[in-house]
Amino acid sequence: MPTSKSSSLKAAQAPSTRVAALPGPDTGSLPPSPWDRTVCEALMAQLWTLRTTMLDSEQRFAPALALVAPSHRDSARNLVHYLALRATDLRPLQDKLAWLGLSSLGRAESHVLASVDKVLGLLHVLSGQTWQDRSAEEPAGSVSSRQRLEHNTTQLMGEATHQRPVRIMVTLGTEAATEHGHVRALVDAGMDIARINCAHDGPEVWRTMAQQVQRAAKGAKRSVKILMDLGGPKIRTGEVALQPPVLKLKPQRDAQGFTLEPARQRLVAVGTPSATHSALQVDATWLAKLRLGMRIEVTDARGAKRSLLVVERDDQSATVEAHKTVYLTPDTMLCAKSMGGKKVFSTFPQNMQGAPGVLSLEVGDTLHLLRSGVGYPAETIDHLGNACDTPAAIACTLPQVFEQVQVGERVWLDDGRIGGVIRAICDTHLDIEITQARAGGEKLHADKGINLPDSQLDLPALTDVDLQDLHAVAELADMVGMSFVQEPSDVQALLSALQQHQRPDMGVVLKIETARGFENLPELMLAAMAAPAAGVMIARGDLAVECGFERMAEVQEEILWCAQAAHMPVIWATQVLEGLAKTGMPSRAEISDAGLGVRAECVMLNKGPFITDAITALDDILRRMAGHQDKKRPLLRALQAWRGYAPSPTA
Repeated sequence: MPTSKSSSLKAAQAPSTRVAALPGPDTGSLPPSPWDRTVCEALMAQLWTLRTTMLDSEQRFAPALALVAPSHRDSARNLVHYLALRATDLRPLQDKLAWLGLSSLGRAESHVLASVDKVLGLLHVLSGQTWQDRSAEEPAGSVSSRQRLEHNTTQLMGEATHQRPVRIMVTLGTEAATEHGHVRALVDAGMDIARINCAHDGPEVWRTMAQQVQRAAKGAKRSVKILMDLGGPKIRTGEVALQPPVLKLKPQRDAQGFTLEPARQRLVAVGTPSATHSALQVDATWLAKLRLGMRIEVTDARGAKRSLLVVERDDQSATVEAHKTVYLTPDTMLCAKSMGGKKVFSTFPQNMQGAPGVLSLEVGDTLHLLRSGVGYPAETIDHLGNACDTPAAIACTLPQVFEQVQVGERVWLDDGRIGGVIRAICDTHLDIEITQARAGGEKLHADKGINLPDSQLDLPALTDVDLQDLHAVAELADMVGMSFVQEPSDVQALLSALQQHQRPDMGVVLKIETARGFENLPELMLAAMAAPAAGVMIARGDLAVECGFERMAEVQEEILWCAQAAHMPVIWATQVLEGLAKTGMPSRAEISDAGLGVRAECVMLNKGPFITDAITALDDILRRMAGHQDKKRPLLRALQAWRGYAPSPTA
């Protein structure tokens, strides 16, 4: 996915509009008056050229505009005008307009032609010329554009909460399907939209989640919308072989090493229906011989001799205590002695499960990215005890990318935590040299994202899994999120699928998370305007990896501008108040980031143990910021902190 283009606004391809050098504060040749007719006429010429360029751009976009729903046609025209306006460097023109005390077009996104006409009209008056009203040609004005955005936002996301125009979206965890109190707490804290991620769980769980949301919303006597995200062609790491099963029993000790509390372990018979994951399964006959006070002698995985004491016993299980740390494996013999110490009977732990596999990677290592199979860690000694050098390996969930990548292209793993470069393309795998990892190395697990920002990938917009998931989405959701959307044809494919499911009324959210999706954003938005309601999600996780972290601030600004020009609501997503949601303590930086979310129409939070605290904090932040900021426009609300500086009523 190329990153060579610097802006999503490239689509206009309008001719360059050069701004002539005019007398001004930086030229040393000031005219007798800022309102000098020559100055005004030169600026008017530049603005007329811009105006003509904007109207001409409608012809270039005529095929795309023809597919837009009638209710969005004016918004689409304004978007096209904005693309034409931003196809040239307007900074010299802005300086001159600001010098004259006129609008510098810096907040013209939502009503571009009207803004240019307003300045032209003022310049005509200043230069003593007549101006003919042209509002009939303008698709949106300063007031009507705000009304359009509010209407489109309500159509997609529902009514806003009182005193908080920005909606709050929350990603639901699996517990939302079983714990009604949890969902009700989210709604009571301020959740306006529930997000169900179709990359996890399944239709039955999603259906239960949706029912819980509807029940909680009814109890709170307000509407809560449901967004369901399709998984899309997300490239992820495959499974890693389980680590050898080891059970560690470790007593709690004080600072001086004395035992405060022994380690306890429950033993159950193999196949016990009520056995929990933490219970250790053993032979039923052997278990039946255990009595209170018996000792079980073991030689653990390290060769250390340890003793376990039976401290509890019932018909189904026994509980043992260890006063020293012991490591048990399937090969550890458990030797129990009768109370008299004469008879010894033994068994081995059974059905022990290994921990999830993990790879350790450092800068300079080689990683084999496999077409298929189960991953495994690097090996320096083979099963015969001989020295070897086998790189770590992990599979890729979309092996079709192997035919679309080139040597020398970058690979990012796990949201950019691990970086590498493709050094060789083999029949069974890619050789990837690890070029970025923290000192001491990084751990790579299964089901982590893989990004290929330099590769020109051609992947289906809707996977077979997505098409199957659409059955549930059409039944349960108010809007559908399209992941990894890249081309207008992707959007058209989704709209066609929704028609087939008899849900042409469903809102569509374009998740912008690739460099290609960002570069094609205007065309994607025009395609989405065929739907009755549409929005954009700034998926900052994958997008930052794809475009580069240093460009993230610029990229999200351009998306906000482009969406405002289209009167399309924006969802500000990924890592918002993540520290607070996960640990209960936010960082100062993430509080500031959450405050910037007021420039969008919705802010998304991800799940975590302290998610209700995060909702409450975000609600407070957005309410406070709503009085200070509206999109790009600062609001001059009275500053309460410095009221003492206000003039007295008699002054």
